[in-house]
Amino acid sequence: MGTTVAGSNSRQSARHKRQVLEHEAARQDEMAVYSSDHTEFMPLGRDALEVAKAWAVIGIFLIIGFAVVHHLSLILKPVTLAVVVGMILGIVAERMGEFGIPRFGIAVILSSLVMASVFLIMNALAEPIATLVQNGPDVVENALARITPFLERHHWLNITPATFETGPMSMEKLLENSSNILGVLSSSVTPAIIQALIFFAALLLFLYGRLRLRRSIIMAFPSRRQRLLAIRILNAVEEVLGYYFATASLIYLGLGVVMTAIAYFGGLSMPVLWGIFAFLSSFVPYLGITLMTFSVAVAGVLTHDTLIIGLLPAFVFFMVHLVMENLLFPAVMGRQWEINPFVVFVAILFWTWMWGAVGAMLALPLSLIVMTMMHELFPERKTAPSLPG
Repeated sequence: MGTTVAGSNSRQSARHKRQVLEHEAARQDEMAVYSSDHTEFMPLGRDALEVAKAWAVIGIFLIIGFAVVHHLSLILKPVTLAVVVGMILGIVAERMGEFGIPRFGIAVILSSLVMASVFLIMNALAEPIATLVQNGPDVVENALARITPFLERHHWLNITPATFETGPMSMEKLLENSSNILGVLSSSVTPAIIQALIFFAALLLFLYGRLRLRRSIIMAFPSRRQRLLAIRILNAVEEVLGYYFATASLIYLGLGVVMTAIAYFGGLSMPVLWGIFAFLSSFVPYLGITLMTFSVAVAGVLTHDTLIIGLLPAFVFFMVHLVMENLLFPAVMGRQWEINPFVVFVAILFWTWMWGAVGAMLALPLSLIVMTMMHELFPERKTAPSLPG
């Protein structure tokens, strides 16, 4: 009996000691939290003002930088595009250099191939676009004749045939606005030609001096560790851009062929033109597929009498693109180069606002470059969990 009482007293004593220790630990945690909260809610002092001043300087620098980028868009757009294209072709240039081809020869061959590709695409689009501009009034009249009965059934729109005879939506106003648009486009031809010349000259010079520029960037860092990090970043950026756009070009080329078949069997005119548009628009995520699907839907409705049959080509194209973008592309590329869709969408909106159509095309490459640099500068550190012994 005495042994039992002694054992019970020892267990109570141990339990009391454990409660005392837990209470002391809780009190220390509470004091730590109070201390941190007390520090956080201290009145603003010199240190807080220094932090605010630093962030203000950064904000002013960003605003001035964006203003300069927007103001110098005539030069920066083609030069940036040339640098991105040159980095995409970096792996090809390395392979050509291994066969003993001199640097100037590599630059001339690759820039000539890019120029020939752009010329072939423009030549393929020139005749269909000219035909579309020439037959624009007839296309608009047919579109209004097809769409008006559908709109009249929705009384809340307050649209009648008289709506398209007078007012801002009349044929005269549409023709007047189309002439204004053509005037704006014709006035933009000269800057476009200048930018094209700057692009090809910058691409040729970048490909020729790529290795020397790369060496200068690496040697600009003083320490060996920083130089190794610069080498790793440059290699990673060229690998990501080259592999990404080589894979994307093959996949989107297949999508263009599929779109040509869809347009042909769907009764749409100029199926090759639809295939080229599908190939080019796929390089602009979200916005490109949206505009392409909408255009195919409008063309289908204008071509066919039945609404369901008219929308069928757009639906088939959208489903094919959806499968390629969400199943085939991730399976080929892998998950290590995925970017947050929201970040890509914001980047497209920002660069489209800054540089127009060229900015929309550059949004994804620039996002890939920034993502790769951040991944190399701040690699993920996986710590092994401490398991109990």
